[in-house]
Amino acid sequence: MAGRLGAKPAAPRRGGCSWATFLLLLLPVQAAQKADLSGEAAGATINHSLALIHRLQELLQDGNTSDTTLRVRTAGSDEVKVFHTHQLLLALQSEAFESLLHNQTMVTLHEPADNAVLFEKFIRYLYCGEISILLHQAIPLHRLASKYRVSMLQRGVAEYMKSHLASESSQGHVVGWYHYAVKIRDTGLQESCLQFLAWNLSAVMGGAEWATVSAELLVLLLERSDLVLQSELELYAAVEEWLGRKQPEAPVVVKVLRSIRYAMIPPSHLFHLQKQSTVMVRHYGAIQDLLFQAFQFHSASPIHFAKYFDVNCSMFLPRNYLSSSWGSLWVINNPARDDRSTTFQTQLGPSNHDASKRVTWNVLFSPRWLPVSLRPVYSDSVSGAIQSIRIEDGRPRLVITPAMTSSDFAGVSFQKTVLVGVRQQGRIFVKHAYSFHQSTDELGDFLAHADLQKRTSEYLIDNSLHLHLVVKPVYHSLIKVRK
Repeated sequence: MAGRLGAKPAAPRRGGCSWATFLLLLLPVQAAQKADLSGEAAGATINHSLALIHRLQELLQDGNTSDTTLRVRTAGSDEVKVFHTHQLLLALQSEAFESLLHNQTMVTLHEPADNAVLFEKFIRYLYCGEISILLHQAIPLHRLASKYRVSMLQRGVAEYMKSHLASESSQGHVVGWYHYAVKIRDTGLQESCLQFLAWNLSAVMGGAEWATVSAELLVLLLERSDLVLQSELELYAAVEEWLGRKQPEAPVVVKVLRSIRYAMIPPSHLFHLQKQSTVMVRHYGAIQDLLFQAFQFHSASPIHFAKYFDVNCSMFLPRNYLSSSWGSLWVINNPARDDRSTTFQTQLGPSNHDASKRVTWNVLFSPRWLPVSLRPVYSDSVSGAIQSIRIEDGRPRLVITPAMTSSDFAGVSFQKTVLVGVRQQGRIFVKHAYSFHQSTDELGDFLAHADLQKRTSEYLIDNSLHLHLVVKPVYHSLIKVRK
């Protein structure tokens, strides 16, 4: 009886290839599963999955067994690529193909040129579940996976992009990936790209992709206090170059220029910019108030300045400057072996009033510090044995403290930032940044997931830990700002 529960209708056959033929390919896997379920003591698993994948690839090459034809046309070209495929396999991997191929044996697809070039690679993935990918192929492959709703490939390409932000490319790729992530609303990929650009901004500003930064992205970067670069003056020079290349509308120019932290630029350089910077001369009226306030900041003591102005804003907060005035590079050889210590000096604050004042910092690094919960305690037993503690129970610890106290510290607290340099494909970049604000504070997860015992650890460069220690003075208003 038609439609009766349990009835087994005959498998359809199209173009010389039946579902029964495809199911025969699965017999080796089924045999392996039965061997596992037999319960015999000498059981074993027979794995022929690679042979199965090879057979599926042969199906794609053998057009005589296909039941579906895909015609891929490229916009602006007469070229048509033809693929003889199998509806079952396409439908298993892609919800979009399952819908497109319903009651059809031939479908014409329209793709942009970069998608069409990779379409054969894309189809091959649907047959064997494996694909090789290069940096310039990431976006078109992700577009194909998204368009045809191949969710596993879509996630796989996104993860590839997140893990290859530091890969070397002639024209750069992170800026393009960020703009693509914004377009497709992938917030995870978007934030990964934005963080990478912020922590490696000096390299980005000196590369070819700086010219491809959009106005929206530039404003987002300029708003951040975690930018890693040599100085605010370096940032201004790069922004001036960007404005000269892009020639944006006046409102964009003003917004960008007002995002520069002029108080972080020494007054001698500010005087020079007012005369030599074409952009500043042209738009001086739009930023005159910021320049005037910056000169006032440099001319008075921070305590006196804070009586009249709100210093609790980004204009008076340093970014992560790599210049020697604000920190020091510390390379620790064989960091898993012993405790280490070092000292360095920084300028008391960014105000020119404090330019001659220095703060000395003591730094302690311990590769196997034990938290209180894991420290040895004495047992109440007669033996008085100490509970066993394994070396691997410890975790890396970093403490940065001032070597002295001074009345000059009034109204100032210090944010310490530790940048960890790693190397990927021969290129050194910042992948981790840790911050703590008081001299006695430590960040609980400092290098918590770093395996410093292994020479192949991603945290090590030639068996050394590369740290850059940055101290950022933060001013506080001691007296309420006058209205």
